[in-house]
Amino acid sequence: MSIDEIIEFIEALGGVLTLRPGPGDGFPEIAWGDVFFYYSPSGEIPTATQPFATIVTKDYPDDRASRLDRPDAFRLNISAGREAFAEQTGYTPREAADHPVDSSRADVLLAHPVYAGAAWLAVVNPGPGTARAVEGLLVAAHSRARGRFETAEGCV
Repeated sequence: MSIDEIIEFIEALGGVLTLRPGPGDGFPEIAWGDVFFYYSPSGEIPTATQPFATIVTKDYPDDRASRLDRPDAFRLNISAGREAFAEQTGYTPREAADHPVDSSRADVLLAHPVYAGAAWLAVVNPGPGTARAVEGLLVAAHSRARGRFETAEGCV
């Protein structure tokens, strides 16, 4: 799966605001080149929620375990929820920190190297081995984000 294919899949879920920070848009330079996905049918950046998925294209100062400094490496991060996190990793989000893994392996769905405690999963360069699981996790993450939005907006 390429970055563009992931973006296309997520945007097709509907109501998605895709942020792609770059020069001159007010976002910090460290975020330039990365992609952030929110459920926001209005197209406005939600103030009270985090993205339901992100794509990062480089190492961050506190997040180097995935070795995104390699050519063409990127990482898809998904807010999986506790149940899906446990199904994918075999651990609760709290337990994941006690079971370190090689977060740089490509096309392997793993606990996020920094945000596992918040039930985030990550995959470097998703491909045939993770595509089906990634798509299911993204649909579920989008659905949960939509539910939070609708509850906050009093739509439900």
